Amino acid sequence: MTDDQIVTGVEMPISMDVQPEVAAFFDPATNTISYVVKDPASRACAVIDSVMDIDYAAGRITSKNADKIIAFIQENNLNLVWQIESHVHADHLSAAPYIQDKLGGKIGVGQNITMVQDVFGKVFNEGTEFQRDGSQFDRLFKEGDVYHVGEMTCFAMHTPGHTPACMVHVMGNAAFVGDTLFMPDGGSARADFPGGCAAELYDSIQRVLALPDEMRLFMCHDYGPNGREIQWETTVAEEKATNIHVGGDKTKEHFVKFRTERDAMLDMPKLIIPALQVNMRAGEIPRDEHGDPVLKVPVNKL
Repeated sequence: MTDDQIVTGVEMPISMDVQPEVAAFFDPATNTISYVVKDPASRACAVIDSVMDIDYAAGRITSKNADKIIAFIQENNLNLVWQIESHVHADHLSAAPYIQDKLGGKIGVGQNITMVQDVFGKVFNEGTEFQRDGSQFDRLFKEGDVYHVGEMTCFAMHTPGHTPACMVHVMGNAAFVGDTLFMPDGGSARADFPGGCAAELYDSIQRVLALPDEMRLFMCHDYGPNGREIQWETTVAEEKATNIHVGGDKTKEHFVKFRTERDAMLDMPKLIIPALQVNMRAGEIPRDEHGDPVLKVPVNKL
């Protein structure tokens, strides 16, 4: 099995003795953490949830964050084989195609990207030329898909609730949870986006918490609650014991009530309009009839 092949319909292999090397890259503008995950037995690596910089008011997109990841991979003589999007982000732009142009790596996302494309293709009035079949991505992951980063066996878990396309990717003793969970004192992400569901999110979180207690969990975002320093790594055991939304003896009914009431009070993410247009295209910026990059601002649709 090569790095870019996916095997379906097999039991999800948990390899707690495989300990990938994880390098984190924090973007303070969007509170996003991107990762380079290296196979401990080879030079192969994967990039998780990369970030492209945008000055929305100035209409300028730059690559400072992505260039840091590229430099790290080059300086450590790594071979990029996968670029994983945990979901279609609404708060930052993906740098996957920019990094792919420099270093390669198949771009993968959950197969329910098609649901996201269908909803927001209509919101942004994309027309029939915008394909809603996920074909902008190199691979569409399904529940239980198994793939490799070098000699490291990895698998995908479908974890809907925040969005219908959310996936958790388990690589050795490390799981990259996207927005399915935050650090224990951060709780969980919102569930009120189209296709989101608080009850589904609770069930997805329970699946993550059913992984071995020692499994390392890596967050996609952290906001430093109560002024603490930014953090992005915890464990299943810590989340089960102390997560403020689902830890301890908190029930599904408690979570759904809390999450629904809280989400009703939240503003939309500041970058949701450009982020969705770009990320549902696997990080490519839409272009007008002249081939110029352009973003739309739909009014009263979100």
